[in-house]
Amino acid sequence: MITLLASLVGFISSIIPEVFKVVSDKNDKKHELEIMDRQIAFAKNKISSRLEEISSYADIEESKSIYKTFRSGNFLIDALNASVRPVLAYAFFGLYAIVKYFQFQIIHTISDLQIILTTIWTEDDQAIFAGIISFYFGQRALSKIMSFKKR
Repeated sequence: MITLLASLVGFISSIIPEVFKVVSDKNDKKHELEIMDRQIAFAKNKISSRLEEISSYADIEESKSIYKTFRSGNFLIDALNASVRPVLAYAFFGLYAIVKYFQFQIIHTISDLQIILTTIWTEDDQAIFAGIISFYFGQRALSKIMSFKKR
């Protein structure tokens, strides 16, 4: 009986180191997989950063090429070219202000300010105002949103 028990203990004790090796090997492989996952995540992040850098560089180069055609080298021509949109905007604003001034002159005999304002500041005026504000500030906000979505 002692011989049988000694054989059994000897057999079991010979398996224990192998069990430790299997557990240790399993932990090592798990650790290696975690390291590989982190390396993959780092590589993806690095590629994403590089693509963003390339995109930013392309945007800069596009802006440079657009503004390169904007410049002729002659100060007067460049100034005139740069002033077209602002001059048109100011001219139409001046025309609009003159029309509104004459509207006010026509109905200024009315003493009720609310009637004067609702007659001069109509829904069409509100739409024009909203369109202008949206144009000037909307493009900037939209470009910021689009650059945020690229990230």
